[in-house]
Amino acid sequence: MRTQRLALRPPRADDAQAIFTGFAADEAVTRYVAWPRHTSLEDTRAFLRFAQEQWRLWPAGPLVIESVQSGELIGATGLAFEAPRIASTGYVLGRRFWGQGYASEALAAVLSLAQTLGVQRLYALCHADHRASLGVLERGNFRFEALLPRHAIFPNLGVAEAQDVRCFVAVDVGQGTPYRQRPPQPG
Repeated sequence: MRTQRLALRPPRADDAQAIFTGFAADEAVTRYVAWPRHTSLEDTRAFLRFAQEQWRLWPAGPLVIESVQSGELIGATGLAFEAPRIASTGYVLGRRFWGQGYASEALAAVLSLAQTLGVQRLYALCHADHRASLGVLERGNFRFEALLPRHAIFPNLGVAEAQDVRCFVAVDVGQGTPYRQRPPQPG
């Protein structure tokens, strides 16, 4: 997939070093992600094996983000399927690429991919205090759905307790409205 400035593609084994040094081992970058910061290239290789398996099981999976201009790997995004029509997304960018609109551009591309694949519910979870990411989601055609108290552990915060998470749902998948199961009706 290509956007004006980015190319998104499945990760390859030869991406390990660029992923490790570009963002996966960076303390600031991984502060609010749900996976442990990579401390060795073996951690990154384990992620690459996981990515390959996701692509084998589902119509899409993790994607790396490259700069079209330089070819440099700048981050990652993708779709994580729970069921054929339900997936979540997220994004991570190397520190040098923050504040330049790349996360919003990548999120729009993933939203388009989800639509193409027939995803009816696309959502993103974000630490309740991660203001930059919250802004990307709000601007990216995702609507705040719920605050999930003490929902997830963020292993790189150095706090053992589960943290509050905000759930956002894409409004442009399915038939233009968020897909939700209806709660049981009384009587």
